[in-house]
Amino acid sequence: MKLLKIILVFILVTSTILLYLPFKTEASAYASASSAVLMEQQSGRVLYEKKAHQVRRIASITKIMTAILAIESGKLNETATVSEKAVRAEGSSIYLKPGEKIKLEDLVYGLMLRSGNDSAVAIAEHVGGSLDGFVYLMNQKAAEIGMENTHFSNPHGLDDHEDHYSTAYDMALLTRYAMMNDTYKKISGTKVHRAPNPTENWDRVWKNKNRLLTELYEYTTGGKTGYTKRAKRTLVSTASKDGLDLIAVTLNGPDDWNDHINMYEHGFKQYKLVKVLKEGTIKDIDDPFYKKKVYVKQDIFYPVKADERDSFKIEYKLQKPKREWREKETEPDVVGKAIIYFENKPIEEVHLYYKQSIRKDKESFFDIFRKLFLIHIGVKSDG
Repeated sequence: MKLLKIILVFILVTSTILLYLPFKTEASAYASASSAVLMEQQSGRVLYEKKAHQVRRIASITKIMTAILAIESGKLNETATVSEKAVRAEGSSIYLKPGEKIKLEDLVYGLMLRSGNDSAVAIAEHVGGSLDGFVYLMNQKAAEIGMENTHFSNPHGLDDHEDHYSTAYDMALLTRYAMMNDTYKKISGTKVHRAPNPTENWDRVWKNKNRLLTELYEYTTGGKTGYTKRAKRTLVSTASKDGLDLIAVTLNGPDDWNDHINMYEHGFKQYKLVKVLKEGTIKDIDDPFYKKKVYVKQDIFYPVKADERDSFKIEYKLQKPKREWREKETEPDVVGKAIIYFENKPIEEVHLYYKQSIRKDKESFFDIFRKLFLIHIGVKSDG
């Protein structure tokens, strides 16, 4: 009996010590949302996903597309006139007035920071000429970006159409595209914007609804919130740390703030950007014609875990040199491509450029002197 007590005490003490001893585990991502994705901005690599390609309603994260189209229209400095239709838009509003004239840039701030549905309609009418015209532009841009499982039917995301949908993955693609635009990046990451109010003595002041940006997560750089009764909570956000730029998307996420923080922490802890291909001359090419004359114009980076660093392979494909290239020195600028493989799968293709030799395109001193002399004595240079 005494021995049994000793054994039980030993097990209890050992279990307690093990409970509090530090141990190393790999951080794992988790999302409460029905669909989620974590994507690295530069490469587009997906670092975490959960039903990322499942079609769902998306609510106001639709406005990312509305914003980037407005920005790309080149009309941000134009003044839009607010219509009755815009003012009657349901849901969240920046409280525009019929007939009000407002700068398109301010409409985009109101769209992104306060999720104004009235602002979305006003933007659509000014940029697209009509709601239908703007929706056409939205779907055209979606196809261009590669959003294969997306269809837009309005500029705001309200549940007024059955065929308005996307996926977490497609919305990450859209955000990746939008974040390449400096104006979008600035607006998306603005915490507070002040806009003139033409009918009042005070300015409109809009605070961003994205709490990740304003208070919850210090590495957040932007994003867009969304909610409708049918879509539930939707959220897109972006974050940067130590040179790593990430995009997080959740659809129908009851705990979306924490979902995004958890995904980001996973991404920042587990992945680092590594330089796969260095800008400059390629040293691994032995062909006599191309040796020391082929180069790439920029560094190529890719996010990897510590145990994935040796998983890259680069294949160089070059055009066969032509005789006239050698005789007339007419080598093309682009002479091939570098295909980068990760875990035996192609992830990127990069142009290979040829260092052109210095040609005697300029006239010699004698030619210039001869022309000047002929002109001086009254003979035209063309005879």
